[in-house]
Amino acid sequence: MRHFLIGVDEAGRGPIAGPVAVGIIVAPKNFDISKAFPGVADSKKLSKKKREEIFTLLERRSSKIPSLRYVVIFASAKVIDAKGITYAVQSSINKGITLLAPEPYGYMVLLDGLLHASPKYRQQTIIGGDVTEPIISLASIAAKVVRDRLMEKLAKKYPDYGLEQHKGYGTPKHYEAILKLGLSPVHRRSYCH
Repeated sequence: MRHFLIGVDEAGRGPIAGPVAVGIIVAPKNFDISKAFPGVADSKKLSKKKREEIFTLLERRSSKIPSLRYVVIFASAKVIDAKGITYAVQSSINKGITLLAPEPYGYMVLLDGLLHASPKYRQQTIIGGDVTEPIISLASIAAKVVRDRLMEKLAKKYPDYGLEQHKGYGTPKHYEAILKLGLSPVHRRSYCH
């Protein structure tokens, strides 16, 4: 049986608006992520341009290499408010991994920080994994790019909050807009009191 690695990371845990996003990458264990995606690193350490470049490469490569797959799963502000951020992230991880690897055999899941997968999967949580493990770095880039693109779309729907600039984080300008306009349907009410 071929053995695969699954890399998992999230983006958007801290913002006061928009969903949290979980990026999940599946690749063969012997696939050299660093070579296939030059400059891959923790998404927070890369420029927007570099993240976009690497993500475009991921879209292209995954369409040509069937064993390289990815998904980004969102949990909405509504879910975060109703069940909490930990539940939102955990359910997104479980959904995404089940989608890409319905059977746990032959997979090793590498997760960043304090994240964990369903106990049926072999897994390792790595503090700072988005820096040390290229597959987790790639997952962090996918989560960040896809979430940022969604926030730019939401900015068109809710134009006066500046979502395209701060991506939902609680900047002074964002709080100013909330005071003036109230909360939009994409705000996390539990984060805004």
